[in-house]
Amino acid sequence: MPRLRDESGSAVVEFTLVGVLLTILTLAVIQLGLALHVRNTVLDAAAEGARFGALADNAPADGVARTRTLITEAIGAEYATDITVGTGDWMGHPAVTVTVRTTLPVVGLLGVGGALEVSGHAAIETLD
Repeated sequence: MPRLRDESGSAVVEFTLVGVLLTILTLAVIQLGLALHVRNTVLDAAAEGARFGALADNAPADGVARTRTLITEAIGAEYATDITVGTGDWMGHPAVTVTVRTTLPVVGLLGVGGALEVSGHAAIETLD
């Protein structure tokens, strides 16, 4: 008859529980890194699109095309579906604003659609 205080087999259970905890923690950190990568990539593409659309020989709509191309090449076309452009004042100067609404990855690249919104701004270039 086994004794109640017998610890045989407890190392296996302890190893399994700690292993599962560390695996979940590692996957959570990797997922956070992926979400930050997507956010930074989309933000950089929006800023570059705004700069491109603000050039003297380009229209603001050219910035949307540039943003879409950059996002598609970097992370995929499904992240470049909702891109808008506008003009107005930003910090007291006429500017182009490119806004991107896209999916925030929660599990792998799957996530909540439209949960991530970033904007890029650039002063409009003139040849006066």
